[in-house]
Amino acid sequence: MIKHPPLTGLTVLELGQFVAGPFCTRLLAEFGATVIKLEQPGTGDPLRTWRLMAGGTSLWWYVQARNKKSVTLDLRTEAGQELARELAGHADIVVENFRPGTLEGWGLGWERLHALYPHLIMVRISGYGQDGPDREKPGFGNVGEAVGGLRYVTGFPDRPPVRSGVSLGDTLAGLYGALGAVMAAYNRDASGSRRGQMIDVALYEAVFSIMESLIPEYDRFGYVRERTGNRLPGVSPSSTYACGDGQYVAIGANGDSIFRRFMAAIGRGDLGEDPRFRSNEGRAAHADLLEHAIEQWAASRASDEVLAVCEEAGTPAGRIYTAADMVNDPQYLAREMIRTVMLPDGPVRMPGVVPKLSETPGDIRWPGPALGEHTEEVLREMLGLSGEQIAALRARKVV
Repeated sequence: MIKHPPLTGLTVLELGQFVAGPFCTRLLAEFGATVIKLEQPGTGDPLRTWRLMAGGTSLWWYVQARNKKSVTLDLRTEAGQELARELAGHADIVVENFRPGTLEGWGLGWERLHALYPHLIMVRISGYGQDGPDREKPGFGNVGEAVGGLRYVTGFPDRPPVRSGVSLGDTLAGLYGALGAVMAAYNRDASGSRRGQMIDVALYEAVFSIMESLIPEYDRFGYVRERTGNRLPGVSPSSTYACGDGQYVAIGANGDSIFRRFMAAIGRGDLGEDPRFRSNEGRAAHADLLEHAIEQWAASRASDEVLAVCEEAGTPAGRIYTAADMVNDPQYLAREMIRTVMLPDGPVRMPGVVPKLSETPGDIRWPGPALGEHTEEVLREMLGLSGEQIAALRARKVV
């Protein structure tokens, strides 16, 4: 029996570009949704030219746009807007990440589309959301990370705030957008209402939502969390440690029983049995003492030995991986987290699909498409346009 991915049958129209909106639709496409990506004729999504290129196309693009169909359509023209509205009528979900008001100016805003197609679900990702005093401000993921609180607590206390090495704010917003789309689709279909709704995702709110107890701690105690380097505030021991061979290892020995076993394993049973450190509260109060002891131990040993001791003691630990470590790691390979995909100029390895569903798993069916690769197919099959009509649209530079 053929098992189809769980979102098979859902059609998604993507009006986004760059990272947040396209990451949302990438997730939906990996689990079976038909994603039709609308791109500007001639140029397409700017992500096509970001970072390292292969055969004139960004490798990031091939990952971000995998399993999608590319249709070129000029949304700045009335004819392009009309075609986009018609395509929306054949879709279950529309995803966009323009500044609020942009789609309204094109006749593609929520009120217009919802009135035309009550079944439609619309995911709207923006810097600050669709309302509030900052709604019209532009906002990329880095700004969302700043306003959402993540940047302030990231880095070392004696240095300025730093960013993570990836577009974290964008991908968090994309995750929330995909989750919201699936919840809205379930509600629409399971309730029998056949009525869609709008999902409003703000970049700063997506980041703010992962900030743990940041606000309650400030509200109750006036405590403002500061940068603590590699340590996790209020949790000890949990940090990254330099080993004698120049490698770094992350160790989390912050569970009560784990802490005692780990301290015995590194020859510091005196600390493991110290009554002050029986609970995390006591360990956090003396974090400097504990971290210093572990730092000294790790610095005198090669990383392989450090990891072996941690494994023997049942202590969570891991080497700080680079891409070179990942592509050859037995665990990555066993779980198909490194996949080989064919590009026009040859094979390339890229990340696998997350999460893993036991009965209806997602998959990589093809890498990011060429610009406009599916224009004629989609316009023929979804809108019933003839070859002559499509040719006329091309001549007018609408598609």
